[in-house]
Amino acid sequence: MKKLLTFLLILIVTGSLAQRQATIYDEENVPEYQLPPLLKSQNGRNIKKVKQWEKIRRPELLRLFSQEVYGKIPGEIPAPEIIIHETNGSAFYGKAVRKQVELVFSMNDRELPVNILMYLPAATPKAPVFLGYNFLGNHSVADDPNIRLTESWVYDHPSLGIVHNQVTEQSRGVSAENWPIEMILDAGFGLVTVYYGDVDPDRDNFSDGIHPFHYKAGQEKPRPDEWGSMAAWAWGLSRVMDYLEADELVNAQEVILLGHSRLGKAALWAAASDPRFAMCISNNSGCMGAALSRRRFGETVAVVNSNFPHWFCGNFKKYSGYEDELPVDQHMLLALIAPRPLYVASATEDQWADPLGEFLSAKQASEVYQLFGVEGLTTDSFPAPDQPVFGRVSYHIRTGKHDITPFDWEQYLKFAQQQLEPE
Repeated sequence: MKKLLTFLLILIVTGSLAQRQATIYDEENVPEYQLPPLLKSQNGRNIKKVKQWEKIRRPELLRLFSQEVYGKIPGEIPAPEIIIHETNGSAFYGKAVRKQVELVFSMNDRELPVNILMYLPAATPKAPVFLGYNFLGNHSVADDPNIRLTESWVYDHPSLGIVHNQVTEQSRGVSAENWPIEMILDAGFGLVTVYYGDVDPDRDNFSDGIHPFHYKAGQEKPRPDEWGSMAAWAWGLSRVMDYLEADELVNAQEVILLGHSRLGKAALWAAASDPRFAMCISNNSGCMGAALSRRRFGETVAVVNSNFPHWFCGNFKKYSGYEDELPVDQHMLLALIAPRPLYVASATEDQWADPLGEFLSAKQASEVYQLFGVEGLTTDSFPAPDQPVFGRVSYHIRTGKHDITPFDWEQYLKFAQQQLEPE
């Protein structure tokens, strides 16, 4: 009985921690913290060579992130059935080939369709592409009546015509400003996008999406060390990459992973765990994305675990309010992408995402880029708004709110072009 009361007390304290902690928006209130060393293994070995990083420290960090933050994938899922619904070369007045592909995953009497929308430059064979999840369904990224409406669960937005978690024609094209497709095409790139809720609906409910594919008898949610939604979304990006490797219209060596907000968090983990992605762009990803957790600035681990308990694995809950006990921090996540190009971006009015913490994280990760003989972030000073710092590790803070805008896309296109130029 005493143990039960103690356990209940822990749950009450942990559950209310996010509400009790004052949100930090002033640098003077950021607590003193010490980051875990990036180039020192758990047994104290200094990592001085690329081979040591690749054989010792990188696998160690991947294991720690998987075990304590994202959760491990419990097993293999068979390759999907691939259904090509459309290949149309007259999109955007002939500028683009619009392609719609469905990946149907099947296992243990379960079936999960994941729909891919592609706009590829008609004049560029084997085009490089940006790959990113969207928030409201593929049909939301362009006012195009030919895009198939998602049938997956979507957050209610009555003003957008999304009611009872189902979309309607009214939601077509509502996110088009975040996806400047013609700008992307004119720069010589294609766009590949997927509704993230196809892979796993963004709610505290593990009865749908990909998770139940591996449940044992009587199991209703992943075990504490098994994947949460963030790891499932990262897994989904890798499955889309599997398809892109076989698509003759895509240059699979030049797939640029991009994510905004929570989908920026997922993109970073996907890029860290899957080296096939050529580069990664994190837009306003904040806590458990690019920002350093130990700063506790804006959104914190406790807030994430309280508001979105399904995002990360059960083991991660014990770090609510105890960021200093985490064996990792997000500079290590960014470093796992090295030596591939990385872009981290923030916004002046998005203090919740801790812009300075994102910048400092990218700067710390540059230590591993330097190990590869590549200069990472080229400045020690936090840049002025709207003044991007370009390099193998790039950064900008844009004037404005939590969003992805044409200004952001202009920088990402310039960054991608620079990084893909022959040396």
